[in-house]
Amino acid sequence: MRIYLFVLLLAAAVTFLVTPAVRLMARRIGAMTAVRSRDVHTVVTPRLGGLGILVGVAAAMLIASRIPFLHGLFHESSQPWAILAAAGIVALLGAADDKWDLDWVTKLAGQVLAAVLLAAEGVRLVSLPIGGVTLLSSRSAIILTVLVVVVSMNAVNFVDGLDGLAAGVMAIGGTAFFAYAYMLTRSASTTDYSSLAALITAAMVGACLGFLPHNLPRAKIFMGDSGSMLLGLLLAASTITVTGQIDTAQLSDAKVIGQFLPILLPIGVMFIPFLDFVLAVVRRIGSGHSPFHADKLHLHHRLLAIGHSQLGAVLIMYMWAIVISVGMLLPALVDMRTVVIFWGIGLLVAFVVTIDPVARLRRRSARRRPAHEREAG
Repeated sequence: MRIYLFVLLLAAAVTFLVTPAVRLMARRIGAMTAVRSRDVHTVVTPRLGGLGILVGVAAAMLIASRIPFLHGLFHESSQPWAILAAAGIVALLGAADDKWDLDWVTKLAGQVLAAVLLAAEGVRLVSLPIGGVTLLSSRSAIILTVLVVVVSMNAVNFVDGLDGLAAGVMAIGGTAFFAYAYMLTRSASTTDYSSLAALITAAMVGACLGFLPHNLPRAKIFMGDSGSMLLGLLLAASTITVTGQIDTAQLSDAKVIGQFLPILLPIGVMFIPFLDFVLAVVRRIGSGHSPFHADKLHLHHRLLAIGHSQLGAVLIMYMWAIVISVGMLLPALVDMRTVVIFWGIGLLVAFVVTIDPVARLRRRSARRRPAHEREAG
Protein backbone atom coordinates (compact mmCIF):
# COMPACT_ATOMS: atom_id res chain seq x y z
CA MET A 1 0.00 0.00 0.00
CA ARG A 2 2.83 2.43 0.80
CA ILE A 3 4.26 2.02 -2.71
CA TYR A 4 0.91 2.88 -4.30
CA LEU A 5 0.58 5.87 -1.99
CA PHE A 6 4.04 6.99 -3.10
CA VAL A 7 2.98 6.69 -6.76
CA LEU A 8 -0.17 8.69 -6.05
CA LEU A 9 1.72 11.48 -4.26
CA LEU A 10 4.39 11.57 -6.97
CA ALA A 11 1.78 11.96 -9.72
CA ALA A 12 0.04 14.66 -7.69
CA ALA A 13 3.25 16.61 -7.05
CA VAL A 14 4.46 16.47 -10.65
CA THR A 15 1.07 17.46 -12.04
CA PHE A 16 0.74 20.33 -9.57
CA LEU A 17 4.19 21.68 -10.44
CA VAL A 18 3.95 21.23 -14.21
CA THR A 19 0.45 22.66 -14.73
CA PRO A 20 1.47 26.36 -14.37
CA ALA A 21 3.98 25.86 -17.18
CA VAL A 22 1.27 24.21 -19.29
CA ARG A 23 -1.03 27.16 -18.59
CA LEU A 24 1.66 29.58 -19.78
CA MET A 25 2.22 27.51 -22.91
CA ALA A 26 -1.51 27.47 -23.64
CA ARG A 27 -1.61 31.26 -23.44
CA ARG A 28 1.35 31.63 -25.77
CA ILE A 29 0.04 29.30 -28.47
CA GLY A 30 -3.54 30.51 -28.18
CA ALA A 31 -5.12 27.34 -26.80
CA MET A 32 -7.83 29.28 -24.99
CA THR A 33 -11.49 28.57 -24.24
CA ALA A 34 -13.62 31.40 -25.54
CA VAL A 35 -16.82 32.34 -23.74
CA ARG A 36 -19.71 30.78 -25.68
CA SER A 37 -23.45 30.88 -25.08
CA ARG A 38 -23.51 27.31 -23.74
CA ASP A 39 -20.54 27.81 -21.39
CA VAL A 40 -20.69 28.53 -17.68
CA HIS A 41 -17.37 30.33 -17.35
CA THR A 42 -17.31 34.09 -17.96
CA VAL A 43 -13.66 34.74 -18.83
CA VAL A 44 -11.32 33.39 -21.52
CA THR A 45 -9.38 30.53 -19.89
CA PRO A 46 -6.36 28.46 -21.02
CA ARG A 47 -6.88 24.83 -21.95
CA LEU A 48 -4.36 21.97 -22.39
CA GLY A 49 -4.52 20.99 -18.71
CA GLY A 50 -4.51 17.37 -19.78
CA LEU A 51 -0.87 17.69 -20.76
CA GLY A 52 0.00 18.43 -17.12
CA ILE A 53 -1.99 15.38 -16.08
CA LEU A 54 -0.19 13.28 -18.70
CA VAL A 55 3.24 14.39 -17.43
CA GLY A 56 2.22 13.51 -13.86
CA VAL A 57 0.97 10.05 -14.82
CA ALA A 58 3.98 9.36 -17.06
CA ALA A 59 6.46 10.43 -14.37
CA ALA A 60 4.74 8.24 -11.79
CA MET A 61 4.75 5.21 -14.10
CA LEU A 62 8.38 5.67 -15.15
CA ILE A 63 9.50 5.86 -11.53
CA ALA A 64 7.25 2.91 -10.67
CA SER A 65 8.99 0.82 -13.33
CA ARG A 66 12.22 1.17 -11.33
CA ILE A 67 10.68 0.08 -8.02
CA PRO A 68 11.38 -3.61 -7.24
CA PHE A 69 7.85 -4.12 -5.88
CA LEU A 70 6.35 -3.16 -9.27
CA HIS A 71 9.23 -4.27 -11.48
CA GLY A 72 7.48 -7.39 -12.74
CA LEU A 73 4.50 -5.46 -14.11
CA PHE A 74 6.76 -3.68 -16.60
CA HIS A 75 9.16 -6.48 -17.50
CA GLU A 76 6.73 -9.39 -17.81
CA SER A 77 4.22 -7.60 -20.02
CA SER A 78 4.01 -4.71 -22.46
CA GLN A 79 0.61 -3.65 -21.14
CA PRO A 80 1.85 -0.76 -18.92
CA TRP A 81 3.78 0.75 -21.83
CA ALA A 82 0.80 0.24 -24.17
CA ILE A 83 -1.44 2.11 -21.72
CA LEU A 84 1.09 4.92 -21.44
CA ALA A 85 1.44 5.11 -25.25
CA ALA A 86 -2.33 5.17 -25.74
CA ALA A 87 -2.57 7.85 -23.05
CA GLY A 88 -0.04 9.92 -24.95
CA ILE A 89 -2.00 9.52 -28.20
CA VAL A 90 -5.31 10.71 -26.74
CA ALA A 91 -3.69 13.52 -24.75
CA LEU A 92 -1.96 14.86 -27.88
CA LEU A 93 -5.16 14.37 -29.89
CA GLY A 94 -7.06 16.31 -27.25
CA ALA A 95 -4.37 19.01 -27.20
CA ALA A 96 -4.78 19.43 -30.94
CA ASP A 97 -8.53 19.76 -30.43
CA ASP A 98 -7.96 22.28 -27.61
CA LYS A 99 -5.96 24.38 -30.05
CA TRP A 100 -7.69 23.88 -33.42
CA ASP A 101 -11.17 22.46 -32.58
CA LEU A 102 -10.95 19.26 -34.61
CA ASP A 103 -14.05 17.80 -36.23
CA TRP A 104 -15.70 14.87 -34.45
CA VAL A 105 -14.68 12.34 -37.13
CA THR A 106 -10.98 13.09 -36.59
CA LYS A 107 -11.32 12.84 -32.82
CA LEU A 108 -13.24 9.58 -33.06
CA ALA A 109 -10.60 8.12 -35.38
CA GLY A 110 -7.86 9.03 -32.92
CA GLN A 111 -9.81 7.54 -30.03
CA VAL A 112 -10.33 4.28 -31.92
CA LEU A 113 -6.61 4.17 -32.77
CA ALA A 114 -5.66 4.47 -29.10
CA ALA A 115 -8.22 1.83 -28.10
CA VAL A 116 -7.03 -0.58 -30.80
CA LEU A 117 -3.45 -0.12 -29.56
CA LEU A 118 -4.56 -1.16 -26.07
CA ALA A 119 -6.43 -4.20 -27.38
CA ALA A 120 -3.55 -5.24 -29.64
CA GLU A 121 -1.16 -5.24 -26.68
CA GLY A 122 -3.40 -7.39 -24.51
CA VAL A 123 -5.35 -4.75 -22.60
CA ARG A 124 -8.70 -6.17 -23.59
CA LEU A 125 -11.68 -8.01 -22.21
CA VAL A 126 -11.12 -11.74 -22.49
CA SER A 127 -14.14 -12.99 -20.57
CA LEU A 128 -17.07 -11.90 -18.53
CA PRO A 129 -16.30 -12.09 -14.80
CA ILE A 130 -19.08 -14.49 -13.85
CA GLY A 131 -17.36 -17.65 -12.78
CA GLY A 132 -14.48 -16.82 -15.14
CA VAL A 133 -16.41 -18.17 -18.13
CA THR A 134 -14.90 -17.16 -21.48
CA LEU A 135 -17.78 -15.85 -23.55
CA LEU A 136 -15.95 -13.69 -26.08
CA SER A 137 -14.12 -14.60 -29.26
CA SER A 138 -10.88 -12.79 -29.99
CA ARG A 139 -12.53 -10.48 -32.51
CA SER A 140 -15.50 -9.79 -30.26
CA ALA A 141 -13.16 -9.03 -27.36
CA ILE A 142 -11.28 -6.41 -29.39
CA ILE A 143 -14.48 -4.79 -30.66
CA LEU A 144 -16.01 -4.66 -27.18
CA THR A 145 -12.78 -3.30 -25.69
CA VAL A 146 -12.60 -0.53 -28.29
CA LEU A 147 -16.25 0.33 -27.63
CA VAL A 148 -15.75 0.50 -23.85
CA VAL A 149 -12.65 2.68 -24.13
CA VAL A 150 -14.16 5.09 -26.66
CA VAL A 151 -17.41 5.46 -24.71
CA SER A 152 -15.47 6.05 -21.48
CA MET A 153 -13.38 8.81 -23.06
CA ASN A 154 -16.43 10.59 -24.43
CA ALA A 155 -18.40 10.14 -21.22
CA VAL A 156 -15.76 11.95 -19.17
CA ASN A 157 -15.52 14.59 -21.89
CA PHE A 158 -19.27 15.22 -21.67
CA VAL A 159 -19.24 15.66 -17.88
CA ASP A 160 -16.33 18.13 -17.99
CA GLY A 161 -18.44 21.29 -17.89
CA LEU A 162 -17.77 22.96 -14.53
CA ASP A 163 -14.58 23.96 -12.77
CA GLY A 164 -13.17 20.94 -10.92
CA LEU A 165 -16.03 18.62 -11.89
CA ALA A 166 -14.36 15.98 -14.07
CA ALA A 167 -11.12 15.84 -12.07
CA GLY A 168 -12.98 15.52 -8.77
CA VAL A 169 -15.48 12.91 -9.96
CA MET A 170 -12.71 10.82 -11.51
CA ALA A 171 -10.58 11.11 -8.36
CA ILE A 172 -13.50 9.86 -6.26
CA GLY A 173 -14.39 7.00 -8.59
CA GLY A 174 -10.73 6.13 -9.12
CA THR A 175 -10.15 5.89 -5.38
CA ALA A 176 -13.02 3.42 -5.02
CA PHE A 177 -11.73 1.33 -7.89
CA PHE A 178 -8.18 1.41 -6.52
CA ALA A 179 -9.46 0.00 -3.23
CA TYR A 180 -11.22 -2.80 -5.08
CA ALA A 181 -8.25 -3.61 -7.34
CA TYR A 182 -5.87 -3.70 -4.35
CA MET A 183 -8.26 -5.93 -2.40
CA LEU A 184 -8.57 -8.30 -5.36
CA THR A 185 -4.79 -8.54 -5.63
CA ARG A 186 -4.40 -9.34 -1.94
CA SER A 187 -7.06 -12.03 -2.16
CA ALA A 188 -5.49 -13.56 -5.27
CA SER A 189 -1.94 -13.83 -3.88
CA THR A 190 -0.36 -13.91 -0.44
CA THR A 191 3.10 -12.91 -1.69
CA ASP A 192 2.73 -10.54 -4.68
CA TYR A 193 0.52 -7.48 -4.22
CA SER A 194 1.58 -5.75 -7.42
CA SER A 195 -1.34 -4.85 -9.66
CA LEU A 196 -1.42 -2.95 -12.93
CA ALA A 197 -4.97 -1.79 -12.30
CA ALA A 198 -4.05 -0.45 -8.85
CA LEU A 199 -0.93 1.24 -10.26
CA ILE A 200 -2.75 2.99 -13.13
CA THR A 201 -5.60 4.08 -10.87
CA ALA A 202 -3.25 5.41 -8.18
CA ALA A 203 -1.37 7.46 -10.77
CA MET A 204 -4.62 8.77 -12.24
CA VAL A 205 -6.06 9.74 -8.84
CA GLY A 206 -2.82 11.46 -7.90
CA ALA A 207 -2.76 13.43 -11.16
CA CYS A 208 -6.37 14.51 -10.62
CA LEU A 209 -5.58 15.70 -7.09
CA GLY A 210 -2.54 17.59 -8.33
CA PHE A 211 -4.60 19.27 -11.05
CA LEU A 212 -7.58 20.23 -8.87
CA PRO A 213 -5.93 23.23 -7.09
CA HIS A 214 -5.56 24.85 -10.51
CA ASN A 215 -9.02 23.84 -11.70
CA LEU A 216 -11.39 24.43 -8.79
CA PRO A 217 -13.67 27.49 -9.06
CA ARG A 218 -12.54 29.95 -10.31
CA ALA A 219 -10.34 27.83 -12.57
CA LYS A 220 -6.97 29.09 -13.77
CA ILE A 221 -6.85 26.38 -16.46
CA PHE A 222 -9.22 23.81 -17.96
CA MET A 223 -8.18 20.22 -18.58
CA GLY A 224 -9.76 20.40 -22.04
CA ASP A 225 -10.25 17.37 -24.26
CA SER A 226 -6.60 16.50 -23.64
CA GLY A 227 -7.48 15.81 -20.01
CA SER A 228 -11.00 14.42 -20.19
CA MET A 229 -10.16 11.84 -22.86
CA LEU A 230 -6.97 10.91 -21.01
CA LEU A 231 -8.82 10.26 -17.74
CA GLY A 232 -11.50 8.24 -19.52
CA LEU A 233 -8.88 6.06 -21.19
CA LEU A 234 -6.90 5.49 -17.98
CA LEU A 235 -9.90 4.40 -15.94
CA ALA A 236 -11.20 2.21 -18.77
CA ALA A 237 -7.78 0.56 -19.13
CA SER A 238 -7.48 -0.09 -15.40
CA THR A 239 -10.94 -1.64 -15.20
CA ILE A 240 -10.30 -3.80 -18.27
CA THR A 241 -7.12 -5.20 -16.73
CA VAL A 242 -9.26 -6.45 -13.83
CA THR A 243 -12.57 -7.38 -15.46
CA GLY A 244 -12.49 -10.93 -16.75
CA GLN A 245 -8.82 -11.49 -15.92
CA ILE A 246 -8.97 -12.41 -12.20
CA ASP A 247 -10.88 -15.25 -10.61
CA THR A 248 -13.36 -13.27 -8.53
CA ALA A 249 -14.70 -16.46 -6.95
CA GLN A 250 -11.95 -15.96 -4.39
CA LEU A 251 -13.44 -12.63 -3.34
CA SER A 252 -15.59 -12.35 -0.23
CA ASP A 253 -15.70 -16.11 0.30
CA ALA A 254 -17.25 -16.59 -3.13
CA LYS A 255 -20.35 -14.54 -2.31
CA VAL A 256 -22.62 -14.19 -5.30
CA ILE A 257 -22.33 -10.39 -5.27
CA GLY A 258 -18.55 -10.77 -5.50
CA GLN A 259 -18.94 -12.42 -8.90
CA PHE A 260 -20.61 -9.31 -10.30
CA LEU A 261 -18.45 -6.61 -8.71
CA PRO A 262 -16.00 -6.40 -11.65
CA ILE A 263 -19.00 -5.40 -13.78
CA LEU A 264 -20.94 -3.33 -11.24
CA LEU A 265 -18.08 -1.31 -9.78
CA PRO A 266 -16.79 0.17 -13.07
CA ILE A 267 -20.38 1.09 -13.90
CA GLY A 268 -20.75 2.72 -10.49
CA VAL A 269 -17.44 4.55 -10.76
CA MET A 270 -18.40 5.94 -14.17
CA PHE A 271 -22.13 6.23 -13.48
CA ILE A 272 -22.38 10.03 -13.60
CA PRO A 273 -20.32 10.43 -16.81
CA PHE A 274 -22.14 7.49 -18.43
CA LEU A 275 -25.57 8.83 -17.41
CA ASP A 276 -24.77 12.27 -18.77
CA PHE A 277 -23.40 10.70 -21.96
CA VAL A 278 -26.46 8.50 -22.58
CA LEU A 279 -28.92 11.31 -21.87
CA ALA A 280 -27.01 13.67 -24.17
CA VAL A 281 -26.87 11.15 -27.04
CA VAL A 282 -30.57 10.28 -26.75
CA ARG A 283 -31.53 13.94 -26.45
CA ARG A 284 -29.47 15.05 -29.45
CA ILE A 285 -30.42 12.21 -31.76
CA GLY A 286 -34.06 12.65 -30.76
CA SER A 287 -33.90 16.31 -31.79
CA GLY A 288 -32.28 15.45 -35.13
CA HIS A 289 -28.74 16.50 -34.24
CA SER A 290 -25.40 14.71 -34.15
CA PRO A 291 -24.55 13.01 -30.82
CA PHE A 292 -21.61 15.43 -30.66
CA HIS A 293 -23.78 18.53 -31.12
CA ALA A 294 -23.11 20.77 -28.11
CA ASP A 295 -25.98 22.00 -25.96
CA LYS A 296 -26.68 23.41 -22.52
CA LEU A 297 -28.70 20.54 -21.05
CA HIS A 298 -26.04 18.45 -19.29
CA LEU A 299 -26.59 17.39 -15.69
CA HIS A 300 -24.49 20.25 -14.34
CA HIS A 301 -26.46 22.74 -16.44
CA ARG A 302 -29.67 21.40 -14.89
CA LEU A 303 -28.26 21.86 -11.38
CA LEU A 304 -27.42 25.46 -12.20
CA ALA A 305 -30.89 25.95 -13.67
CA ILE A 306 -32.61 24.99 -10.40
CA GLY A 307 -30.61 27.58 -8.50
CA HIS A 308 -27.34 25.99 -7.37
CA SER A 309 -24.10 27.93 -7.60
CA GLN A 310 -21.24 26.56 -9.69
CA LEU A 311 -19.42 25.35 -6.58
CA GLY A 312 -22.63 23.95 -5.14
CA ALA A 313 -23.34 22.01 -8.33
CA VAL A 314 -19.82 20.58 -8.33
CA LEU A 315 -20.09 19.50 -4.68
CA ILE A 316 -23.47 17.86 -5.35
CA MET A 317 -21.96 15.88 -8.22
CA TYR A 318 -19.12 14.88 -5.89
CA MET A 319 -21.69 13.67 -3.35
CA TRP A 320 -23.46 11.51 -5.92
CA ALA A 321 -20.11 10.10 -7.06
CA ILE A 322 -19.22 9.17 -3.47
CA VAL A 323 -22.58 7.56 -2.76
CA ILE A 324 -22.58 5.47 -5.93
CA SER A 325 -18.89 4.49 -5.92
CA VAL A 326 -18.76 3.59 -2.23
CA GLY A 327 -22.15 1.90 -2.45
CA MET A 328 -20.88 -0.37 -5.23
CA LEU A 329 -17.70 -1.18 -3.29
CA LEU A 330 -19.33 -1.96 0.06
CA PRO A 331 -20.66 -5.46 -0.82
CA ALA A 332 -17.05 -6.65 -0.90
CA LEU A 333 -16.40 -5.27 2.58
CA VAL A 334 -19.50 -5.50 4.78
CA ASP A 335 -22.75 -7.45 5.14
CA MET A 336 -25.75 -6.69 2.94
CA ARG A 337 -27.74 -5.09 5.76
CA THR A 338 -25.08 -2.40 6.13
CA VAL A 339 -24.98 -1.97 2.35
CA VAL A 340 -28.75 -1.43 2.17
CA ILE A 341 -28.62 1.09 5.05
CA PHE A 342 -25.81 3.01 3.37
CA TRP A 343 -27.66 3.13 0.04
CA GLY A 344 -30.89 4.26 1.71
CA ILE A 345 -29.32 7.05 3.74
CA GLY A 346 -26.88 8.07 1.00
CA LEU A 347 -29.49 8.36 -1.75
CA LEU A 348 -31.90 10.21 0.55
CA VAL A 349 -29.29 12.78 1.60
CA ALA A 350 -28.01 13.26 -1.96
CA PHE A 351 -31.54 13.68 -3.30
CA VAL A 352 -32.54 16.21 -0.64
CA VAL A 353 -29.37 18.24 -1.13
CA THR A 354 -29.88 18.15 -4.91
CA ILE A 355 -33.45 19.48 -4.90
CA ASP A 356 -32.73 21.78 -1.90
CA PRO A 357 -36.41 22.29 -0.96
CA VAL A 358 -35.72 25.02 1.65
CA ALA A 359 -33.86 27.21 -0.82
CA ARG A 360 -36.58 26.62 -3.41
CA LEU A 361 -39.27 27.76 -0.99
CA ARG A 362 -37.27 30.88 -0.17
CA ARG A 363 -36.81 31.76 -3.84
CA ARG A 364 -40.50 31.13 -4.55
CA SER A 365 -41.50 33.29 -1.60
CA ALA A 366 -39.15 36.05 -2.72
CA ARG A 367 -40.67 36.05 -6.21
CA ARG A 368 -44.17 36.38 -4.78
CA ARG A 369 -43.30 39.38 -2.62
CA PRO A 370 -44.18 42.80 -4.10
CA ALA A 371 -41.29 44.61 -5.75
CA HIS A 372 -41.19 47.41 -3.15
CA GLU A 373 -40.90 44.85 -0.32
CA ARG A 374 -38.01 43.06 -2.09
CA GLU A 375 -36.21 46.38 -2.57
CA ALA A 376 -36.75 47.31 1.09
CA GLY A 377 -35.46 43.91 2.21
